[in-house]
Amino acid sequence: MELDKSLLSEVLARALRTGADFSELYFEDTVSQNIALSDGCIETAVSARSRGVGLRILKDTRCVYAYGNDLSRNGLMALADSVCAALSGQGNIPDIVLHPTYIERIHPIVIPCGKGDIAFKADCLRAAEAAARGYSSEISQVNSGISDIFKRVTIANSEGLFVEDERAYCRFNVAAVASSGNENQSSSQSPGAHAGSEFLRTLDFALLGTEAAKSAVTMLHAPLCPAGVMPVVMDNGFGGVIFHEACGHSLEATSVAKGNSVFCGKMGQAIGSSKVTAYDDGTIPGEWGSLNVNDEGERTQRITLVKDGILNSYMIDKLGARRMGMPQTGSGRRESYRFAPTSRMTNTYIAAGQDSNADIIASVDDGLYAAKMGGGSVNPVTCEFNFAVLEGYLIKNGKITTPVRGATLIGRGNEILFNIDMVGKDMTMAQGMCGSESGSIPTNVGQPMIRISSITVGGKS
Repeated sequence: MELDKSLLSEVLARALRTGADFSELYFEDTVSQNIALSDGCIETAVSARSRGVGLRILKDTRCVYAYGNDLSRNGLMALADSVCAALSGQGNIPDIVLHPTYIERIHPIVIPCGKGDIAFKADCLRAAEAAARGYSSEISQVNSGISDIFKRVTIANSEGLFVEDERAYCRFNVAAVASSGNENQSSSQSPGAHAGSEFLRTLDFALLGTEAAKSAVTMLHAPLCPAGVMPVVMDNGFGGVIFHEACGHSLEATSVAKGNSVFCGKMGQAIGSSKVTAYDDGTIPGEWGSLNVNDEGERTQRITLVKDGILNSYMIDKLGARRMGMPQTGSGRRESYRFAPTSRMTNTYIAAGQDSNADIIASVDDGLYAAKMGGGSVNPVTCEFNFAVLEGYLIKNGKITTPVRGATLIGRGNEILFNIDMVGKDMTMAQGMCGSESGSIPTNVGQPMIRISSITVGGKS
């Protein structure tokens, strides 16, 4: 979007007049398109556009934030006056000179939102549904959808930063429900990427529909999982949701800076077994959680969170850096201009290890194989979690045997890290949306296959 830099400098300076020591403008122009298919019919085909600006000021460790849609000179000045009203003091109004920063765009956007073929998208949805229904007569319902977003952002601050970025997100989802009598089981597949709708050309929609249906039908006929304390093998990809939720959020400055994390003061100490190395990496080309620059205008980084079980770093935004007295890590993110940024994850994963999948399975005499994880609940202060296993199987004498349903994994993230005693070689990622103080944002979770030597499994007692 075309913005007058001299006007931005004036607004940033005006926002400092009651004593703030930092001001920041975040402009956003977003175009989105969502198409949904249900039972063979296009149910939704909606395009939308949203434009706005957020203005943040900081005074030491205090933050004031306001946002609006009026991008005129009068509108921006009024926004500056509104944040100033939250402080009572007298500040120096500096002469702010903005310096445009060139950024290398590592996520090429071939077909931005609104430029793709809607008929092609509809055909993709129908192909997934046809495959899901064709898998079994027990598939009673199929829903599929495509979300396509193109976002332009401009960030300027009182330190002279001026940066512009373009971002695209494309995601496909298919969910299948299997039914028998009064019993229903569902499963889904939801791949996504930091890319335009060209990403859809890389997907096998029939395979995705079939996989969703297969999982739903398998769980429909599975007995309830037995409860108890046992070893659990968690598969790669979305299995990483436990590290993300039970550990990742507790490593964000949002929690650490306020003392609301079990990992406070643990830098350089062991917080897991020597098998565990974990990263948050926002620099991976094309990945769902990646960014060229974060929502504070900084380049994203590859952060080593845990190295061989030792806590190596937190994820720190600008305000968190002030509160903690530590450097920023390029972790400031927000859902949109309606939210002030805070420390958030990007692509967070446990790194590949040296164990083969076959050896991991063979090492378990009596346990659970969690092939697919679902959602759950987490207390970020204590790391206590409870996660559903969407697709599970018993392991007997080193072999995967009976499918089971209704399993949950219960524990504390900081304790579970010490119980990871085998780590596979095939790290993959899965896509999700993460909610926190600064809204809902695209994030990847990931891991190779891992073995947890002992964990409480909820199920049929």
